[in-house]
Amino acid sequence: MESIKIHFLGAAGTVTGSKYLLETPQQNILIDCGMFQGLKELREKNWEHLPIDVASIDVVLLTHGHLDHTGYLPRLVKQGFRGKIIGTAPTLAITKIILLDSAKIHEEEAQRANEEGYSKHHPAQPFYTIKEAEVTLGFFQQKEKEQWHSLTEDISYRFLYNGHIIGATFIELNLFGKLFVFSGDIGRESDLLLFPPERPTRADYLFIESTYGNKLHPAESVSEKLVALISQTIHQRGALIIPSFAVERLQTLMFILWKLYNENRIPNIPIFIDSPMGNNVLSVFESFPDWHKIPPKDFSAMQRRMNIITSYKETWETIDNPQPKVVIAGSGMVTGGRVLTYLQQLIDKPETAVLLVGYQAEGTRGRQLLEGAHELKFFGKYREVKAQIHHIESLSAHADQQGLLDWTSHIKNNPEDVFLVHGEATAQDALRVKFMDTYGWKVQIPKLYEIVEIEI
Repeated sequence: MESIKIHFLGAAGTVTGSKYLLETPQQNILIDCGMFQGLKELREKNWEHLPIDVASIDVVLLTHGHLDHTGYLPRLVKQGFRGKIIGTAPTLAITKIILLDSAKIHEEEAQRANEEGYSKHHPAQPFYTIKEAEVTLGFFQQKEKEQWHSLTEDISYRFLYNGHIIGATFIELNLFGKLFVFSGDIGRESDLLLFPPERPTRADYLFIESTYGNKLHPAESVSEKLVALISQTIHQRGALIIPSFAVERLQTLMFILWKLYNENRIPNIPIFIDSPMGNNVLSVFESFPDWHKIPPKDFSAMQRRMNIITSYKETWETIDNPQPKVVIAGSGMVTGGRVLTYLQQLIDKPETAVLLVGYQAEGTRGRQLLEGAHELKFFGKYREVKAQIHHIESLSAHADQQGLLDWTSHIKNNPEDVFLVHGEATAQDALRVKFMDTYGWKVQIPKLYEIVEIEI
């Protein structure tokens, strides 16, 4: 009897690092290839070689372009991968932007650590270089969504629209007549920019994210919160700093602020967009209008209303400018990017407000701020936190528990196995119970590096 071996190489018992290897008698297929983020013990796993024969992987299928689903690709190539990296056209466009930006940050951080001597490693090395990221792009191959594509006589796959970010899909993988469904990250039914996710109607084996498996998104008004914070920022002559994910979240914030200004709900306060990666993502929205809801004329008008920063010199000019302002800068969990420069200079000022607008993984500066940290470390030095910290959960691009139940509600058969991935332990356990109570499904929570064997 032949079998399929499933290796849970990431996002198992944690949210980040999505990687699932399927060893089959005909091909070895990796679903996603993400970096671990957050806790130091997880980040250190990025530097370890994968416990598999990387050179034997034939193909990587990408659900979407986020770093925790694509950021390990250059390391995979460095370890001997020579197959195809396949995704939808916008997913590959986003992945290219994210890998090149990430490589630049890795190189800059290693250089700074060496110059200032705050790394334990001598010399500090980048996780991967721009050149290594560029080599990785040579393996990209785009495929249309909704169509079935064959890998072998007995293996085919298709990408189906999933909301979340532009280009994102879930993957249906037909292996020897059995349907394996990988949810990727599931978007929300009522997203401002994106269409509702499609839903699977069948799954023999289901691999589903559980980021918000124990939560419902609050019914808070993002607009009201922004109006109040901008009013306060003007009154205190301070800065409202919004750390933002460059893909989808930044564009959503721009759209909301543009609408508020057009409706005369906020005054003509300067709004600075400081995310080189986010700027590049705007061009992806322009290139793929069929993947989102914003008409081209609105998209252009929205960009004209913002001050889009294009150089590090402009970053410092913005910091030094004493007038009240809104700054949206990467990264969303305050793990890197331009937002660190702003917070390093402004987080010790009581007139500064910081607005966190998404999921904050364990071990990130964003999570520390959320939990009331009195100081934060930037580039080897501590800064006292005197800024006011605010949080909006309802902007999340992930489905909440009810959204996950809605997404699975069209599955007509009883899956042979359901694997909960991409979630913290409490979220996964709550969703496990919910799926068992709602559907009577057999649900597993795999551990990192666990191997599950399925006979075919």
